[in-house]
Amino acid sequence: MIRRFGEPLVRGQRYRLRRGVYAILLLGREVLLTHQAEPEPEFQLPGGGIDPGELPLHALHREVMEETGWSIAAPRRIGAFRRFAYMPEYDRWAEKLCTIYTARPVRRLGPPSERGHDAIWMPIEAACRLLGNAGDRHFARAVAGL
Repeated sequence: MIRRFGEPLVRGQRYRLRRGVYAILLLGREVLLTHQAEPEPEFQLPGGGIDPGELPLHALHREVMEETGWSIAAPRRIGAFRRFAYMPEYDRWAEKLCTIYTARPVRRLGPPSERGHDAIWMPIEAACRLLGNAGDRHFARAVAGL
């Protein structure tokens, strides 16, 4: 059974499954996050949806690059969670199946290419408080040993 975090289901609402991959990128005790300005300002683990026909690890590398400008290596799956949410940028209600990886940040190749995203390094302890959803916070705390 995959643990569920976040908002309760909206009764009568239809949800579309959206699979996604997300990374906890540590360098010492600092973690690389993305800050998304819209629709609400929020710190997030870098990552996102897997495109049709795309392999999960390819999506992880692509999403991290788009949202942070960093290349990564040695991704390792550490778990998964579900959450149900309205995604205003897609005008869609989604059951988000989020797979979480740890990976090693290798090199900054440039700024984030995804509009409205900024790459932010912060202490993992601060990230455990500031990440925008409970599932991300849960896995960050586990990796941090908190």
